[in-house]
Amino acid sequence: MGKKTSDQAGLDRRGFLTGVAVAGGAGLSGPAQAQSNPAQAQPAPAPAARPKAPLPTAAQTAAENEHPPHMEALTTEKTGSDFMVDVCKTLNIDFLASCPGSTFRALQESFINYGQNKKPEWLTCLHEEVSVGMAHGYAKVAGKPMAAMLHGTVGTQHAAMGIYNAYCDRVPMILFTASAGPVEDRRPGVEWMHSVQDGAATVRDFVKWDDYPWSLQSFAESTVRGYALACAEPPGPILITADGKLQESELSKQEEAKLRIPKLTRGTQTVGDPAALKEAAKMLVAAENPVITVDRYARSQQGVDDLVKLAELLQAPVVDKQSRMNFPSQHYLYQNARGGALVGQADCILALEPVDLFGQLNRVRDQIERTWRRTSKPNAKVISLSTHDLLMKANYQDFQRYSAADLAITADAQATMPYLIEAVEREIGDRKSMFTARGQKMRDAFKAFAARAHADGALGWDSSPISGARMFAELWNQVKNEDWAFMTPNNYSGNWQHRLWPIEKHYQYIGSSGGSGVGYEPVAALGAALAHREIGGRLPIAIIGDGNFNMAPSVMWTAAHHKIPFLAIIQNNRAYHQEVMHIQRMANRHNRGVTSGVIGTEITDPNIDYAGLAKSYGAVGIGPISDPKELGEAIRKGVAAVKAGNPVLIDVVMQPRG
Repeated sequence: MGKKTSDQAGLDRRGFLTGVAVAGGAGLSGPAQAQSNPAQAQPAPAPAARPKAPLPTAAQTAAENEHPPHMEALTTEKTGSDFMVDVCKTLNIDFLASCPGSTFRALQESFINYGQNKKPEWLTCLHEEVSVGMAHGYAKVAGKPMAAMLHGTVGTQHAAMGIYNAYCDRVPMILFTASAGPVEDRRPGVEWMHSVQDGAATVRDFVKWDDYPWSLQSFAESTVRGYALACAEPPGPILITADGKLQESELSKQEEAKLRIPKLTRGTQTVGDPAALKEAAKMLVAAENPVITVDRYARSQQGVDDLVKLAELLQAPVVDKQSRMNFPSQHYLYQNARGGALVGQADCILALEPVDLFGQLNRVRDQIERTWRRTSKPNAKVISLSTHDLLMKANYQDFQRYSAADLAITADAQATMPYLIEAVEREIGDRKSMFTARGQKMRDAFKAFAARAHADGALGWDSSPISGARMFAELWNQVKNEDWAFMTPNNYSGNWQHRLWPIEKHYQYIGSSGGSGVGYEPVAALGAALAHREIGGRLPIAIIGDGNFNMAPSVMWTAAHHKIPFLAIIQNNRAYHQEVMHIQRMANRHNRGVTSGVIGTEITDPNIDYAGLAKSYGAVGIGPISDPKELGEAIRKGVAAVKAGNPVLIDVVMQPRG
């Protein structure tokens, strides 16, 4: 086949273009079609004369110059979302965290422009679980709720585990989700998939209250009501669905004048019945071996100080389940090291806000046939002072197994504590000196416990990977003169911070996650660090397991972007080690050896560069550190960087546990 000449090529192009013209103009007459073949082209006839059109009348001209009735309004001065912002500004909400989403586009614009991005300030997160986790950690330090915005159906699903953690932990937060509005207003496609008839259905079993208001007045009343309910003891998350049409519709001055924002009123906390407190005081004073168990009790330093006063009045040991910072860790009456034995010997047990009273009094054996036995004395008197029964749902089983107390006082334990102290003081009279011998036994036991903790901590001191005790000791040497605060639980840290450190202030330890959902540590630490930043002068510290951190590494970007300084130490044992132990237990039970327990649980091959990951997010990254001799200097550099205003991550390669 011969090569085409330029003329042939040109003809091909003209033919293609002519074909397009013909295909696109099917109404063309014969002469236009004839032009596609120049050889057959004929002269076109002269066009026929057209009659002149009459000039438009004045009425027609005026109608054409006015806006047609169907013309869409593209701008407006004020919208429903502006009023929603007005509502939120009455509630003392400092921050609102969100991963971007279109269902709340009007609200976001109103917060940042109409609301000037102040009270609340809009914080950018890269996952809804981070947004909710931030609010969780923030509330436990700040003592008030933070807000989070969730993108429709998918954002609420992303956030669900974080909401569940907060519900189980009884922590207040204000959650907003959104839907696209009435069906006739939705754009085809994604607006349908991200909209929902019932915005809270996914999480209703683990929020305290929810609503889908269908008017702006209803939004105002529901949001104010929700804030009050979130804060009332026992607290918890609430969820408001902001309808898309309500957000984006124009709000006229006449309509706005009819709207009212209710005044926020906060109810007083429930205090125990005086007669019941008198009976409890009699039981405690008469006991030879009283024990105080405490769980989700203190929410302020006042609560800690009051518990110390009660314990010293009775010279009674305290067994702290550590859901909060309830009692000073180096006080001689802090007797966690022998908590099980003390509960077993007790003739009277005072349980303050117990999460699991049955578990405190009984032991369940993890074996093929689960068995349980009571570890407390059958005749021991049990007093429960708790709001536990005031917030309970049917489906999720965070309420634990039922256990009856001899005296169950349904009230807020911290609010009731001063009245219980008064009742005990009246009952003791001049018998206070009788408890001196009991107190001396507790002092001796605590000295032995402290000595044992230091001896245990010395084991494997120079080992690599680094031991937990060595890491906490090196950390203490660098921060002991700072106003430090732990922002993560000690579940996976061998409890070394409580065994070695003097945790005395309420904010120095924020307690457990509530629902034990993996990923709580980094996100709660981010929110807690934000609250510490606002207070000022504190050094926030997060000890984060590598498995937990991998659920939400983007916290380092949010921290860098919003300038939230804190020290994150990755406890890098390169595995989900709790699950390693579970698989090993099953392998032992099935008599198959333990060597394969790492399959599906290890985080190795390749090892993750956590310091490099932190750097990629704009934070300071140090490590990995596997030589214990290098750890002190790495922490010193990290602390200096935090004090300079940076989020810092130190990757410490550590032993599996302890």
